[in-house]
Amino acid sequence: MTTELKIAFLPLTDAAVLIAAREQGFAEAEGLALQLVRTTSWATLRDRLVFGQVHAAHMLAPLAVAVTLGLSQQAAPLAAPYKLNVNGNMLVMATDFAKALEPDVAARLADPLGTAHDFAAAIGLWRRKPVIGVVHRFSSHAIMLRYWLASAGVDPDKDVVLRVLPPSLTVEAMRAGEIDGFIAGEPWGSAAVEAGLAETAAIGERIWRRGVEKVLAFREPWLEENPDTVDRLLRALARAAAWCDDPANHAALAELMAAARYVDQPAELILRALGGRIVARAGEPAIANPDFMLFSREATPFPWRSQALWIYSQLVRWNMVAHDAATAAKAGAVFRPDIFRRALADSDVPMPGASMKLEGAVDLPLAVGSRRGELTLGPDRFFDGRVFDPEKIDDFLAGFAQPR
Repeated sequence: MTTELKIAFLPLTDAAVLIAAREQGFAEAEGLALQLVRTTSWATLRDRLVFGQVHAAHMLAPLAVAVTLGLSQQAAPLAAPYKLNVNGNMLVMATDFAKALEPDVAARLADPLGTAHDFAAAIGLWRRKPVIGVVHRFSSHAIMLRYWLASAGVDPDKDVVLRVLPPSLTVEAMRAGEIDGFIAGEPWGSAAVEAGLAETAAIGERIWRRGVEKVLAFREPWLEENPDTVDRLLRALARAAAWCDDPANHAALAELMAAARYVDQPAELILRALGGRIVARAGEPAIANPDFMLFSREATPFPWRSQALWIYSQLVRWNMVAHDAATAAKAGAVFRPDIFRRALADSDVPMPGASMKLEGAVDLPLAVGSRRGELTLGPDRFFDGRVFDPEKIDDFLAGFAQPR
């Protein structure tokens, strides 16, 4: 018997695993019929999940935490047992603004700390506070942008204007002069560069290597009531993720995603993120960033609770939520490694033996304990060298000069 599932998504390259699961038969092999519901904005996607119009959603990881904590419209307990990707976003700025940054774009992307200071100086030269588009207040991109700007003494609440708009409207907003740049998941940054409207200022993969991006989110009661369906879906996604990470499949995947019902952008632009070859300035050669976006390798799908707590620490840092032990525990519990382990227990997917780790502590590939198979974690450093200990959130927050 086939089980039908509705899953909301936004037209972004990091919806790849869901699209591959449907189009390549991985879901069908698990007895699932996926209906992927294309959605324009994160606010609409959130509401579709919270009010039961869909069973699951391709969701910004911080948004899942924020909804659970009651910070984003209707409060609802959400659960994220699977990460759909890490990294995959970039900050692009108007070509005139970018003239004040390091002219060698490869050097610019390789040195995010130096570029942050160049960016701070560029703000002083701009004719007004730069208006930077963010896709949602509770997006990985917005949090990374705040973290990055603050490292150079920029107050993201005073020195720039952060304007929320859907990813698919960012390029037209730049064309209309409504924003001076934006940070978003691909392929929208590449589309702005290709149109000659912008240059890449920074990429998420260099701000936090292996930084959490999108998760598969469920309403927690539904997840608990439908364990077999959830497990089958996670197994399908794990197989789809491995297929998506294989370079031999990237061209076919880009063609699938280019369809109007999915991302509706040229396959060539989508392929840039999949292959980690980023064109930072129109007409120039691509810059190789092989870890620009990951779907499967290095335990990418595993929902580390320490990453949910890092998100929480940033919400506290920017006065979006009051800090106490109960709230921290609630935030950390949004990520569900227990469900991941249950669903994939009989698979060949390697998985960590722990549910939390020090975030930002791995500088070189590191072999770690795994309950099945060999597992090597890739570098996960923050650009400023900080390490986040999920058991010492207060100490981590105290280390920032930026006022909380």
